[in-house]
Amino acid sequence: MRIGGRELDVDVHDIERPLVSEDLNFVQNQSDDLAGIERTSYPTEGHFSSSQSHGYTEPLPSTDPQLTHSDNFVVDVISDPSEDVLIGQTLKRPSASQHTAEEQKYVKKEDLNYDLKFDQENNFRELPRGNVGSSLSLEVISGPCRGLRCSIQSTNASRLPLTIGRVPPSDLLLKDTEISGKHAMINWNLNKLKWEVVDMGSLNGTLLNSQAINHPDSGSRNWGNPIELASGDIITLGTSTKVFVQITSQADCSIPFGVGLASDPMALRRGAKKLPMEDVCYYRWPLPGAEEFGLFGVCDGHGGVSAATSASKMLPEMVSTILSDSFRRERVLSQRNASDVLKDAFLQTEACMNHYYEGCTATMLLVWTDDHENFFAQCANVGDSACVMNIDEKQIKMTEDHRITSYSERLRIQEIGEPLKDGETRLCGLNLGRMLGDKFLKQQDARFSSEPYISEVVSIHKASRGFALLASDGFWDVINFRRAIQLVQQARDNYAADAEKPAEMIANRLLSEARMLRTKDNTSIIFLDFDSISRNSSSCKVNP
Repeated sequence: MRIGGRELDVDVHDIERPLVSEDLNFVQNQSDDLAGIERTSYPTEGHFSSSQSHGYTEPLPSTDPQLTHSDNFVVDVISDPSEDVLIGQTLKRPSASQHTAEEQKYVKKEDLNYDLKFDQENNFRELPRGNVGSSLSLEVISGPCRGLRCSIQSTNASRLPLTIGRVPPSDLLLKDTEISGKHAMINWNLNKLKWEVVDMGSLNGTLLNSQAINHPDSGSRNWGNPIELASGDIITLGTSTKVFVQITSQADCSIPFGVGLASDPMALRRGAKKLPMEDVCYYRWPLPGAEEFGLFGVCDGHGGVSAATSASKMLPEMVSTILSDSFRRERVLSQRNASDVLKDAFLQTEACMNHYYEGCTATMLLVWTDDHENFFAQCANVGDSACVMNIDEKQIKMTEDHRITSYSERLRIQEIGEPLKDGETRLCGLNLGRMLGDKFLKQQDARFSSEPYISEVVSIHKASRGFALLASDGFWDVINFRRAIQLVQQARDNYAADAEKPAEMIANRLLSEARMLRTKDNTSIIFLDFDSISRNSSSCKVNP
């Protein structure tokens, strides 16, 4: 076989080789455009800090804050092993026997046998500090697979280590010709309680914040040394694929109900035309300074992802700041109503956003608990990302549609004194009347608004059965509320009650349905499973 004037022998290892770029000398000399840029700290992610010297400050294409937790999360996990790997559905777990001998060097015995321990008197015995856990979220921010995301927990030994490559059985599949079949691996180091990345002998190398971490002899196919990861790091695979890293520690208090997230840019839905990912979904539990409260949200950008990224960072900050005031927090708890908090958070976020030519929808569900382990939920929204709840077989619409074609929005505009004409479905080219950002359009036309719709409070008793579903319009374009509830009920029938992460499985089932119905827009889903309250609430007990 002749490549670049050289005669090469082809052997069985060619499946591991990237399809282009055989010359590796450029890896060590590559001048990465991220070098020298100061790292940005995203408050929604706790605070990103790193021992690495370089970072990334541009707005992320689709995430911010899974962000992930004080128990915080922004990321979307798409990992239903029963389905073929599709865009946005990238995790496919091989069995332990599929790891090579080289991989086994980096798989600690403790990782494969990770369980709770009890003493002879059946009392709970304290586990190693590593069991407190950490959440790792990855998002591809450049390259052919831009928009793909996945996340993994350090306590989920069955899914560790996580391998990245171009072909199965890699867990994170990246269809980039410059990426090797098995390119890199990420694992949780129980001794250091840190996430580590290692190059698996790739041909085109791996960079961490512009520094090469592959073996110095790039042609030897030898593995590099494990390198610690930190929030805000950028992993470069080959020359074009860059992966943004988010790491969050799991709080001693875990989320007391099931949470599942899934998203897909649906990049191939418009005749193979690239569709950028402009959705951002996030959650926080508990909120800093307000441990009884948690927040779940979806933002859908238009004109770019920058406004959605900013809103998904600012909204949790604003709510946390407001509720850290003991007077306002106690008033919400006593009155069981957070309308003022939600409205103020939206108004303050809008005032702080400096986006003149980009905007976004925002749907945010605030959930809190009392000292009797009952829960309450209230939603606020602008735009057409929607939320529906189903509690004890009762369907509850939590949002209002702010598209120009909706009756409520046309009525609002009419009351301003400048009614829409018959058949008019857009204002200044937009089909939305309410959004965050878009300052230029709001200066041109006073009919645009950022005032949110606030729902009624929904009570969720400990014995209640139910769920909440938040999704961007890519989902609701092809599935209505009633059908969504039917799909959830069908998925619950199919998945055993004791299945691992049923909420995540249901979120991915809903995403698959939208994909099958050929939605033509970015689709992001957050599913909250309140059926699991009675099983998990003791893990997050609020002290009166």
